[in-house]
Amino acid sequence: MHTSRLKLAGAAIVVLAAATAADAQPKYGFGKPATPAEIAAWNIDIGRDGKELPPGKGSVAQGHELFDAQCASCHGAKGEGGLGDKLVGGQGTLATPKPVKTVGSFWPYAPTLFDYIRRAMPLNAPQSLTNDEVYAVSAYVLNLNGLVPDNATLDAKSLAAVKMPNRDGFVQDPRPDVHNKACMSNC
Repeated sequence: MHTSRLKLAGAAIVVLAAATAADAQPKYGFGKPATPAEIAAWNIDIGRDGKELPPGKGSVAQGHELFDAQCASCHGAKGEGGLGDKLVGGQGTLATPKPVKTVGSFWPYAPTLFDYIRRAMPLNAPQSLTNDEVYAVSAYVLNLNGLVPDNATLDAKSLAAVKMPNRDGFVQDPRPDVHNKACMSNC
């Protein structure tokens, strides 16, 4: 009886060894290659030119309602800050000893506001807003900063066209060892 168990165990080892030798690639028992659809779902980057902005639109009025419901508890009723960062004001302070860095004073490109809101806000439920809602909140924050009028409705084209006050406030890296141009597509 003991001998037959040993023979059975030996046979199992031979079968496993043969199967392992035949399979040249290691298998870890989890994971799979990402599909193009899965990659697209996570590839939500919006560049400064706004070319990747999705379809949709949102008005300042819609954004005001959403901001009151989703953002004001952290950023204040008018974007003045609180638990979260101050979003409004600071124009003309960047060259002073105490610069106030807000969307309206520091951010160089409006499409990056859409990117940040969509990706990270609200803090307790990031990526929960629809594209229309993100356009609306972006419109409201830009309106609070005096960058779009009260009756504005933003979409991909109009958001990308917003000229931020600090658009030209950033300089190229002057270090001699940094000569590569930024790659924004087909890198």
